[in-house]
Order: sequence, then structure tokens, then C-alpha cells
Amino acid sequence: MYRSPSYETYSENPILPEGMTAQVPAHGSIARGHMPYAYPNTPEGYEMAGQQLKNPVPLTEENLAEGKELFLKFCSHCHGKNGKGDGTIIKNDKFPAPPAYDSPALKDLPEGKMFHTITYGKNLMGSHASQLEPEQRWKIIHFIQTLQGPKASAESTGTAAAGSDVAPADAAPASAAPAAAPATGK
Repeated sequence: MYRSPSYETYSENPILPEGMTAQVPAHGSIARGHMPYAYPNTPEGYEMAGQQLKNPVPLTEENLAEGKELFLKFCSHCHGKNGKGDGTIIKNDKFPAPPAYDSPALKDLPEGKMFHTITYGKNLMGSHASQLEPEQRWKIIHFIQTLQGPKASAESTGTAAAGSDVAPADAAPASAAPAAAPATGK
């Protein structure tokens, strides 16, 4: 078009249906960059997430550092800097303490249930879906797993998780020899 007239968002528009510039998105449309979360906010959805969801974000030093930074910004005010349930809000006796991450109630909590809880909230914890993108939630879960102790954290046990770029602190340096190229199946 030679000239595309612009309209204010809530102004009248003689061209569009119902005469308004602001339109409701088409039914079933998904905002760019956002995928729907498949598990409903129900007890059944919580259980399904625990069984089926696995962390797609690789455990790397960078992701762990970002997870820690996000945890300190969004979670530590309730959960405490070390995940002991002793955040500043709790110390002021405003709310009951959440369970510590290394407690029996949470130590073996599947990461899918953690993701579901951050997404929808649980008990007194509200949803953080509007503040944290899914990838950020997974990075926080990596950091929480380090707070849970050796069973939950590959870094703490001295073994790297499958596909992980994080090596234990006492591991020998990698050899300088190049690795063999993987078979392509052709």
C-alpha cells in the first residue's frame, strides 16, 4: 500500500468487524514465543507432570549460575538463600515457613512437580508463570536440586548427568585427544 493509515488501539475503525481497532485474537491462536502448558491446574495434572515432565535445559555451569541468580531474586524471600524455608518474609512471622528443600517432603520431589508448582503455585505459594519463562523455571529447578543435596544433584554426587557439560570439581581434566566422530548411520 502506498499509505497505511495507523489507528489508535481503542479507536473506532470503519474497516474492521465491530468497528473497533483492538481485536480479540483468533480462537486457538498462540502468542509468538509461547507454547501452551499441557498439564491442568488439578491434582491429576500435578501427578501427571511429576511422571512425564523432564528438565529439557542442560545442566551447565552457566545455567546453574543463572538458576541461582533467578532463585535469589524470585524465591529466596520465602525459601531462604539456602532453601531452608527461612526467607525474610518468614522471619517476620507473616507466613508459615515452606518446607526445606532437603526435607523428606521435598528431597525426592520429581522435577516435573517442581515445574508445575512454579507454573501454577501450590498452597500459599502463588504462580510465577507471569514472571518466569519456562526455561528460567527449569534453570531454577537445577539450582534447587543442588540445594537438596547429593541425591538430587549430579554435581554434588561427583557424577555428571547424562548429556551434562558440568564436571565434578575433583574430576581429571579432559584429554587433548579429539573424540571420534559419531556414526551417522548412512
